[in-house]
Amino acid sequence: MPLLWYVAYGSNLHAARLDWYLRGGRPPGGLRTYPGCRDCRPPRRTVPALIPGGIYFAGESRAWTGGMAFYDPDLPGRAAVRGYLVTVEQFADIAAQEMYRPPGADLAGIRAAVGAGRATLGPGRYETLLRVGARDGLPMLTFTAGHRAVEVPWTRPSAVYLGMLARGLREAHGWDGARTADYLAGRPGVAGRWTRRALRTVAGAADPPHPPAPRSSSDSPLRPPDR
Repeated sequence: MPLLWYVAYGSNLHAARLDWYLRGGRPPGGLRTYPGCRDCRPPRRTVPALIPGGIYFAGESRAWTGGMAFYDPDLPGRAAVRGYLVTVEQFADIAAQEMYRPPGADLAGIRAAVGAGRATLGPGRYETLLRVGARDGLPMLTFTAGHRAVEVPWTRPSAVYLGMLARGLREAHGWDGARTADYLAGRPGVAGRWTRRALRTVAGAADPPHPPAPRSSSDSPLRPPDR
């Protein structure tokens, strides 16, 4: 298994944001400098997809302030995600940086998640690995918190953080500002804390000066994992 799909649902929907994890450095508007991956090459491919469940915002981001995005497969609906085809080592290094650990992590947890569908590396945020599907015979993995959305207080995300998500949704799915605002408006942590008008302003700022690309035929639910 030299390659796998890293499934991003938060700020890493935006390819330029993910590039800071791959190559290292501090993104504009961020408060954190990343060491980068051992292998800093870009992903081989990217694909849009929808997976069962949803995202919610909780905790306090040390990089952006405000709530952080987490994925809960038990939430109703479907989460808009982006799959990046990367090496197993790149996925391990991206996950390590999300956990504020240096690159070079053990790969045993990834193998466990591929085999069992879930692996817990620790009690902290983004320390739970989930297999959320398969594509082209390769596993699709993401990381999130070990708790469910209903088990923690929800937190209002910052404008700069939501802007990253909006850019990623435009890049991956071809959504315009209005559709992006509608998607984000119902997310726990956003609902009741952000008005639709304010969300349209944040999401609209991410719109290109030309009409968005048509929705990709790949923008569809993932099939069940290969057995």
